[in-house]
Amino acid sequence: MQAVSGPEEFATAFAASSETVERLVLYEKLLRQWQKAVNLVAPATLDAIWHRHFADSAQLVPLAPPRTRSWIDLGSGAGFPGLVVAIMLAAATPPRITLIESDTRKCAFLREVARQVGVAVDILSTRAESARIPVNKGLPRVVSARALAPLARLLGLAEPFSPPGTTLLLMKGKDALKELRMAEATWRFNVELVPSVTERHGRIAVITNLKRKAKD
Repeated sequence: MQAVSGPEEFATAFAASSETVERLVLYEKLLRQWQKAVNLVAPATLDAIWHRHFADSAQLVPLAPPRTRSWIDLGSGAGFPGLVVAIMLAAATPPRITLIESDTRKCAFLREVARQVGVAVDILSTRAESARIPVNKGLPRVVSARALAPLARLLGLAEPFSPPGTTLLLMKGKDALKELRMAEATWRFNVELVPSVTERHGRIAVITNLKRKAKD
């Protein structure tokens, strides 16, 4: 994919509707406003919001199982990828989307964006390890995360929300394969590493059938 520098390139790359693009334009406006008071994203990425944040998040949507009913985003930060996913899926029958973020200021931002763009999301202002979500409802389910923790620890955070029927979409960098090998010491899973469309060395670990290995 070529660099997505703005709304028109995004609409073309993801076949996004005009309503979706309008919501993202408003999202960008709010992010720039709030960034002055709250450190939402790395300042160096502000001029590449559509590529580094919106397109990076949107690429997860086609990797989700058909008819996904529940989507849990761990460590949502400024809404990447979870809130972008909610916007991308808002025109259809969207899954129930839960954003988990421990920073109360970022949660306030997420609530304001969701309110103004008109998408329904649940926002939990807590650490992922403290969140409580019924695990046997809303299957098939997706659990997503971006730049939250090394994979072995990330799988531990995701496990309580990942009953059979869950697909994990975990965005990793150039060390994805190394992290997978380290995680295999503790975890059993099926995995496909999908190349990122926005980062040359990025990979998305699509993980199913997650189970903790029994201790010897």
